[in-house]
Amino acid sequence: MLWNWYTIDTCFLASSWHVRSEGAFAASCIGAALLAVSIEFMRRVGKEYDSAILAQFQRRVAARAADLKTTNSSEGCVSEPQFVVFRATPLQQLVRAVIHGVTFGIAYIVMLLAMYYNGYIIISIFIGAGLGKFLCDWMVQRVPAGGMLAASTGRGIEEPTVCCG
Repeated sequence: MLWNWYTIDTCFLASSWHVRSEGAFAASCIGAALLAVSIEFMRRVGKEYDSAILAQFQRRVAARAADLKTTNSSEGCVSEPQFVVFRATPLQQLVRAVIHGVTFGIAYIVMLLAMYYNGYIIISIFIGAGLGKFLCDWMVQRVPAGGMLAASTGRGIEEPTVCCG
């Protein structure tokens, strides 16, 4: 395997993927780029699914807490905050595993394509990865107005070595 810039008479992954024309090679480059885009798409699908099942659990916890609050409203005592542990159901974990497996499989195929050391294919993979990040991974974050970010999210620095001011 040596670095090359061959376009015609190249072969990728299987004997059936034998490139015999410039058009077929262009299609191979586009296919490699689309495979890289699909990796980012599958990563996004995994993140969205994880967020969806967590939000579903949080709604159930909130509804349960509201029910408990109305039944215990006569007591008037304030208890310490309680935590609930989320664990995916077997079906949810199966879906998560399938998404991960598909993502891993596509990434492995892209890695095998890169190992042909064809400059055009590698450049196509890089372009596809960048395009996939651009299309499938828009950064969306809720930021509270008023500048109280760490206090309002409850995710401030919790290390004891941070100097108290």
